Amino acid sequence: MDQPSSSVPRRDFMQTVSLAALGGALAPLMPGAASAADAAVKKAAPVLEPLNRFPRMMQDWLVTEVRAAETRGNEQRAKLKTKADAEAYVKSVQQRIRECFGPMPEKTPLNAKVTKTQEREGYRIENIIFESRPGFHVTGNLYLPTTKKTQVPGVIGVCGHSLNGKAAEAYQSFAQGLARQGMACFLIDPVGQGERFQYLNEKLGSRLGGGTSEHNQMGNHQVLVGEVLGSWFAWDAMRALDYLLTRPEIDPKHLGVTGNSGGGTQTTWLCGLEPRFTMGAPSCFVTTFRRDAENELPQDCEQCPPSVLAQDLDHCDFIAAMAPKPVIIMAQEKDFFDARGSAETYERLKTLYTLLGKPENIQLHTGPDPHGYSQSNREAMYRFFGKVTGLGGHEAEPVLTLEKDADLQCTPEGQVARMGSTSLMAMTRAKAEALAAKRGELKGESLIKAVREVLHLPELPSTAPDYRILRSVGSRPYPSKGYCTYGIETAPGIHALVTRLSEEALTSRLPRGQKKAVLYVSHRSADAELREDPWVKELVTAHPDAAFFACDVRGIGESQPDTCGANQFLRPYGSHYFYAAYGLMMDQPLLGQRAYDLLRVIQVLKDAGHEEIHLAGKGWGALPAAFAALLSSGVTQVTLKNALSSFHEIAIHEDYQWPYAVMPFGVLEHFDLPDCYRALEAKKLLQLEPWGAGDGMS
Repeated sequence: MDQPSSSVPRRDFMQTVSLAALGGALAPLMPGAASAADAAVKKAAPVLEPLNRFPRMMQDWLVTEVRAAETRGNEQRAKLKTKADAEAYVKSVQQRIRECFGPMPEKTPLNAKVTKTQEREGYRIENIIFESRPGFHVTGNLYLPTTKKTQVPGVIGVCGHSLNGKAAEAYQSFAQGLARQGMACFLIDPVGQGERFQYLNEKLGSRLGGGTSEHNQMGNHQVLVGEVLGSWFAWDAMRALDYLLTRPEIDPKHLGVTGNSGGGTQTTWLCGLEPRFTMGAPSCFVTTFRRDAENELPQDCEQCPPSVLAQDLDHCDFIAAMAPKPVIIMAQEKDFFDARGSAETYERLKTLYTLLGKPENIQLHTGPDPHGYSQSNREAMYRFFGKVTGLGGHEAEPVLTLEKDADLQCTPEGQVARMGSTSLMAMTRAKAEALAAKRGELKGESLIKAVREVLHLPELPSTAPDYRILRSVGSRPYPSKGYCTYGIETAPGIHALVTRLSEEALTSRLPRGQKKAVLYVSHRSADAELREDPWVKELVTAHPDAAFFACDVRGIGESQPDTCGANQFLRPYGSHYFYAAYGLMMDQPLLGQRAYDLLRVIQVLKDAGHEEIHLAGKGWGALPAAFAALLSSGVTQVTLKNALSSFHEIAIHEDYQWPYAVMPFGVLEHFDLPDCYRALEAKKLLQLEPWGAGDGMS
């Protein structure tokens, strides 16, 4: 989420759809009068904005789900009464964290090199490059005390979202401060920052802007191949620790980790993943998932681990996995990370640490400043680490002399890519190719089972859902004389908005009597597309003997969220991304939620007597339509326009443009869209103008 002023936001994944105003026009009575008449009508006609009567639906549902996960976690924690209970809980969260982050790769040679050494008063700085994976280079600065004759504590420093990574003032400051007080600090560049831009331009900058702008673009499509970007960040730091332990100057009995914001995230995850750390100090991240969700706070892909909420984990549990080792949580009064959640996390951990006999090993420091690793927080960390290691109090930060970025540069040209470092996207592409070669064609019941499992689809209730009948909003220039919109309750708190066209006014329950029905699934807005899309009008005209329905699944059109700030739906960290990220954290991928909506809508149509349903979907709506058609016996015909050609194409395309909402975790380990499309040929599938990875923007 955090983006310091040095970070440049990248372009939007998508552009907003232009929804032109429509209005009736009088036919001109005289030649030459048309333009004047049209202009007068346009001036007088009201602009019809797309209907959106449920803008808070997704947020209210999300808060309910996240609160339920928090309640389940709190209930588990409330059962802890003895030291044995606490020890069992620590083991439990360790296991659940590993399941969320997946298996780590095999350790390979680091091939570490010191490329430059700079002597300073009381310490020196070594510029170092190592490989956390074969051909995947990490750059870092080792701040090493030179006044000590004995081994010194070692700290891994992980950076927040600074464009210049390890060279940013706050991160230089804590690394230098630690070194000047007798502790070594190995401060590394995160992928996508500093010397590790993945989307390099001809000027050796990031063509996406660097930092957060790179993280989601490289991280989102990783989920298709079952990878977790947060694991890649953590692995870099774990291999940095491997390097630190090769140094004879380092005392292996005292190994710490600290970082701020995005680095606070990494520190928190590392507390749960790396048992060799003996102390931790996350700054400006630790709160609770509920506070983040309620406060509508989108965060980077690496900050939203898949399945973490489904496992009933919270921020406290990553630190609990390290208990009873010493950890200080650092917050700020003026931060966008809610300090109330920081306090709640501390209280939960205090109970756990007390049961383990070490209540003094968990501390909370709340600084007076805005978001950032300010001097107040740095000094709290120095004091805490100093006490833990026996080096003393260190009440104040020493006077610091910051280095120029160029002096901290580890590579000849300032970017690992210029040294031939493999990009993260290339590794995603390679895994996608390997999975494709291994996977083969999936069909029949095996395909249906795989779709249900990947989309995490619950069993359908045996009866059709209830629905609301919405009040008319007046005249809409739809391709029919009348219409009625129904809010079908597909899940508690969730409604799919379905508009039925008619040649007469409809204000009551769904009419019966027609065997055939067309169910159109919108791309962005059923209301707008009914008014403006020629293809929708063609569908209506082509099926005069069928009832015609147009549907907005959750989060689209009538329930497009107005959350996460003003006009944020299509932003890289906007509301569409926000609910997709939380969906994966809850093991409820948004694509699966939308397919489930359609299956419930189909139940309603069948209950109204429609025995033959032609399912037609466009763009974003084509994917849930394809899955619903595959899984429902009530669908007898399928037409898809602008459907995504394959998940594989997104996985291998570093400039893909599809939103996170269409990406189920690990799908390419099991099947791909062409498998589904082949199966739908039995239902007379018609594909029109498929979209590739670079489409799907609007």
